[in-house]
Amino acid sequence: MKVLVVVDMQNDFIDGSLANPLAQAIVKKVAKYVSKFEGLIVFTRDTHNQDYLNTREGKHLPIPHCIAQTEGWRVNGEILKAAEENKKARVAFVNKSTFSAGTSLYVGIQTICEKPEAIEFCGTCTDICVVSNVLAMIGAFKEAQIIIHKDLCAGLTEEKHNAALEVMRSCQVEVVK
Repeated sequence: MKVLVVVDMQNDFIDGSLANPLAQAIVKKVAKYVSKFEGLIVFTRDTHNQDYLNTREGKHLPIPHCIAQTEGWRVNGEILKAAEENKKARVAFVNKSTFSAGTSLYVGIQTICEKPEAIEFCGTCTDICVVSNVLAMIGAFKEAQIIIHKDLCAGLTEEKHNAALEVMRSCQVEVVK
């Protein structure tokens, strides 16, 4: 079975408290890809509590975002609708309190698909959460083909996006359009 991990395509990262025009620019493309994907689609959700500003991350990025159950925490409606209407896909969600979903993502995938043939990635931010999750899954699923869709990802800047892609290429990740 193939797996698609859609990293943090949440309202706060697209047009909310951490709005990013680069993330806004990929929404329709991600929705289109999700609508046709056959296999398991896993949405990661950056998830924080009201005490976010007191956390290590909150002290470095003092902008409350993705507070659980708020509108900013929710997956973009267009992308979510595309996944829910896709009859050839199974949809799952994994919440994460930091950049990588790590063990939770591994367990979420393995519970549904013990040995994925390929794990594909798209989402935001290429240079923070996407790369963190990709590298974690390389170690977790040693035999799975790992693919990153560069045109379905957005970094904080184009330069950081490209730098993260180079790091992933160095780690034997297949970078595709």
